[in-house]
Amino acid sequence: MQVDVYNPDNYTAGIPHRQFAWLRANAPVYWHEHPAGHGYWVVSKHADVLAVSRDHKTFSAEAGFVMVDDLPPDILDMTRNQLLGMDPPKHGPLRRAVITRFTTRLLADLEPKVRQIARDVMTQIKAPQEVNFVESLAGDLPTAVICSMLEIPRDMWATIRRWSDLATSGSDPDLGGTAEEVNQASIEMGTYGFQLACERKERGGDDLISLLINQEVEGHQLSELEFAALFVQLTVAGNETTRGLISSGMHELLKRPDLYRQLQANWDQLPLAIEEMLRWTCPLHYFRRTATADTHIRGQVIKAGDRVVMLYSSANFDEEVFEGPMNFDIARTPNPHMAFGHGIHLCLGANLARMEARVFFEEFFRHFAHIESCAEPVFIRSNSIHGFKEMPVLLTPA
Repeated sequence: MQVDVYNPDNYTAGIPHRQFAWLRANAPVYWHEHPAGHGYWVVSKHADVLAVSRDHKTFSAEAGFVMVDDLPPDILDMTRNQLLGMDPPKHGPLRRAVITRFTTRLLADLEPKVRQIARDVMTQIKAPQEVNFVESLAGDLPTAVICSMLEIPRDMWATIRRWSDLATSGSDPDLGGTAEEVNQASIEMGTYGFQLACERKERGGDDLISLLINQEVEGHQLSELEFAALFVQLTVAGNETTRGLISSGMHELLKRPDLYRQLQANWDQLPLAIEEMLRWTCPLHYFRRTATADTHIRGQVIKAGDRVVMLYSSANFDEEVFEGPMNFDIARTPNPHMAFGHGIHLCLGANLARMEARVFFEEFFRHFAHIESCAEPVFIRSNSIHGFKEMPVLLTPA
């Protein structure tokens, strides 16, 4: 079978399940050519993705960052100030500095604000109306939440979303731009984060930026430069993946009206349902690591310097882990999906995303009497981001 998991065109119909299933069954550690020359290894089994995620000494995020394409040296240097692109020992203190701000208590305190944002988004629609669900509803909530947490001025929210789209969806002609525009967006976003860090360090406060930039953990205090890179990670992750989770999750429910009505009547079932939405939609197809020494996976020799791609959206359908993986089961438990990664780089905002999705669906069920799909959704052209750019629906307020 001809396998091409690099070409973004192969994701415009969703996860290429047929190719991924073939990889899991026939070539779980697969050498894939890269258009720029010199290929990379693709690991598609849940156990192997888990093992690579856990072994940060052998499989580095810092050596080449997390995208399969090699980055220009100046951009690569910037990514090494992001948690995503750090290895220990630098990674630990910075992650602990951030994780202290994403505690269960903080999220509980934040929930009323998230709920009000969701209500504000939805009450804009006062009569039956056809909208692009992705932009009008699913995208507005995570942008507003992360920008509110960071106390970013309202007139900058659209710019933050545009920078985020360029950073993650540059391969889609409808959303992205040239390579130079994508790189420029990263630089502009980092520069804006640096400016915010300088302002908040001087004035103080209790917003997330001030709490991060002015605290010391294990003798380490975030520098303005470190925060600039962290800002890019927080804003991008806070936008794209949650938007994908909410819109793709809703689409799966619309395809199964009985499940939609079941959740509409039983909000207590939402947490398990959201885990299945995460497994099924998997907002990120992959992340990359770089081997720091000669090693092996399933007996296949991996040489130092080789790129290794962890295919999350294949691992989430591994037949050895998930019973009936092609069944969308909102009561599935246990559900050890890889939508948030694993190991030291487990997504910092995992529980925030879960809470946002739960609150979104609760408020949606409260505000709207009916939702109807008007056309098939259109996927982002990307081998990295799994989500819709268009999802036309007709909404009828209650």
